[in-house]
Amino acid sequence: MGALQGLGIAITGGAGDIGAAMGKELCRRGAALTLIDRKSPAEAEPWIERVRPDGDVAYIQADVRDRSAIDAALAAVDPLDVAIGNAGIVDAAPFLDISDQQWRDHLDINLTGCFHLGQAAARLMVDRGRSGRIIFTGSWVQEVPWPEIAAYSASKAGLRMLARSMARELAPQRILVNVIAPGIVDAGLARRQMETEPQYRRRIQHIIPLGRPQTAEEVAKATAFLCSDGADYMTGAVLLVDGGCSLFQFEE
Repeated sequence: MGALQGLGIAITGGAGDIGAAMGKELCRRGAALTLIDRKSPAEAEPWIERVRPDGDVAYIQADVRDRSAIDAALAAVDPLDVAIGNAGIVDAAPFLDISDQQWRDHLDINLTGCFHLGQAAARLMVDRGRSGRIIFTGSWVQEVPWPEIAAYSASKAGLRMLARSMARELAPQRILVNVIAPGIVDAGLARRQMETEPQYRRRIQHIIPLGRPQTAEEVAKATAFLCSDGADYMTGAVLLVDGGCSLFQFEE
């Protein structure tokens, strides 16, 4: 995998398990990192500390729902070679019980938040006359219905089409847009579900052909590939790294 020496990379949702793992891996490969998250710097410190030993890392507090804040955050990153839209939420509920607020929160953060990041990053890249890459964190459930997360799944399915639409329009500007689609990750949002939702924990015991949840570090390594020269001819693609979840393994 190609080195990332000297690349400027920004990651939203950076003060979370997956975002920090991405930051650590990318720093280790030589990138200069800016983590962006809605947490205050003090709240974000435990995740920043995970990355700091491996390289150059900055932190900016910004909420992906606030377009002006995202514009300002990315403008401070120069060079901006890669922008990673990783901020996301999942709030599980049966379809009949999803509230209007839950639905809006999923779309506002998971989908519109990536639109804000993607458009702001692309405009900066074009204005600065530089090629670049935009990567969104999708999910295997953008293709496969999973019980009790209809709002989350719909937001990730929308994100896939957003990325493909951007990839088509931005190719002449030499901006590549791709999606990393993890499976069930033993970190962050999914770990909380495993710990608090018995029905979720029961399901995942049978769904993963590789026999275990994914680590945040495995997601980070796949993301690093999309940042590297190994992915120079990829755009509009989904890199599915789900441990086989989408292969529909059923209990026998």
